[in-house]
Amino acid sequence: MNYLFFSGLLLASGLSVACSSTPASIPAMSSDSAQTTAAASPAAKTVYDFTLNDINGQPVPLSKYRGKKLLLVNTASECGYTPQYQELEELSRQHGGQVTVLGFPANDFGGQEPGSDAQIATFCEKNYGVTFPLFSKISVAGPDAAPLYQYLGSKAQNGVTDEKPNWNFCKYLVDETGHVVAFYPSKVKPMGEELLAAIGE
Repeated sequence: MNYLFFSGLLLASGLSVACSSTPASIPAMSSDSAQTTAAASPAAKTVYDFTLNDINGQPVPLSKYRGKKLLLVNTASECGYTPQYQELEELSRQHGGQVTVLGFPANDFGGQEPGSDAQIATFCEKNYGVTFPLFSKISVAGPDAAPLYQYLGSKAQNGVTDEKPNWNFCKYLVDETGHVVAFYPSKVKPMGEELLAAIGE
């Protein structure tokens, strides 16, 4: 009787596990917004999996920013939104304990970032006193988009959003574990209530 009872428990346990498992054919497992799900998938990435050159040409693994929220912004020097550099710097100075601002100059929209990395760095320092990290100019849209921005703009990869930059100064908020939280269009101000509330969560 004890053997039969034990066998019955094993069978019931096996059925329970089988019923709770998700069939491999369901693709939603790797693309849902749940961060724990994305982290559990062997193919899942976070922003920490990417290394890019900084504005001085030195490779920087984004994993060095682990542990704080990140705000990734595609920037430009000749855009109507360029004054957002000032607010981004203000955000970095006032809320640097909660979020690290990362600027990615790009010339994808309107040809509004034509300069070299050296020219961009000089412009940002001279006009806006930028001290937050700036990276080497990359593409953030279209087939030539850098791998980081391919990841940021693909829900299949980031688990949260398919939103892609459609102009300069679009923003991605990333949490302390490197997962994308939200996308914000150009018009959302770095020091605006919407973004500050999200950073403060």
